[in-house]
Amino acid sequence: MTNTMDAMRRSLTAKAALVLGLFTVALAAGCGSQTKTVTVASTPPAPTTSTATTPPASTTTTASTQTTSETTSPSTTRTAPEPSFAETEAKPATGASSAAAVLRSRGYTPVNTSEYRPQQTLQVLLGARTGSGEQAFFFLDGRYLGTDTKEPSAKLAVVAQGDTEVAISYSLYRDGSPTGGQQIVHFQLNDGKLAAADPIPPAHASSGLSRN
Repeated sequence: MTNTMDAMRRSLTAKAALVLGLFTVALAAGCGSQTKTVTVASTPPAPTTSTATTPPASTTTTASTQTTSETTSPSTTRTAPEPSFAETEAKPATGASSAAAVLRSRGYTPVNTSEYRPQQTLQVLLGARTGSGEQAFFFLDGRYLGTDTKEPSAKLAVVAQGDTEVAISYSLYRDGSPTGGQQIVHFQLNDGKLAAADPIPPAHASSGLSRN
C-alpha cells in the first residue's frame, strides 16, 4: 500500500514537472516573440537624419539668392549719359527780329517781317531805304549771306519761297515810268552758295527795261 502511494506521488510529481516545463517553454517563446516585435518597431530613426539635413539646404539657397541680388543691383543704365541725339538740341534759326537788326545796321528798314521764315534753310527779308529803293537780304540758317544785287531796286516783292529757293519779282521801268511789268528771278541755294537762276534786270538802261 505504501509502495503504491509512493508510486502515485512520483507520477504526479513527474507530470507536474512536465507541465511546468512546457509552461516555461511556452512563456519563453512568448517573451522571445515580444522582443522581436519591439525590435522591429523601434527601427525607423532614419527620417530624423533626412529632416536634420533639410534646413542647411534651405539656408544655402537663401544665401546664394542674396548674393545674386547684391551683384546685379547696381544698374549702369541709371547713371549712363543720355544718347548724343537726346543731349544735342538743334539750334533754332535766327528769328525775324535778329534779321531785322541786320537790315537796320545797314541802313534799311524791314518791309514785312512775316516773310522771314526761320524754319527754312534759306530765309529772305526785304528792306527799304528812303531815297534809294529796296533790296532782298538773304540768310542761311539765320546767318547773313548778302543781298540780291549791289544796287537797290525800285520795287521788290517775294512771290514764292521754299526751303532752299526764293522767287523775287522786280518791277520794270521804261524811261522812269513803271510800265514795263514785272520780271521774276529765282534765287537758289547750291552747296551753301546763293545764285540767281534767272537773269536779273539791269539797274539802269538808256533804252529798254530796267529795275529803276
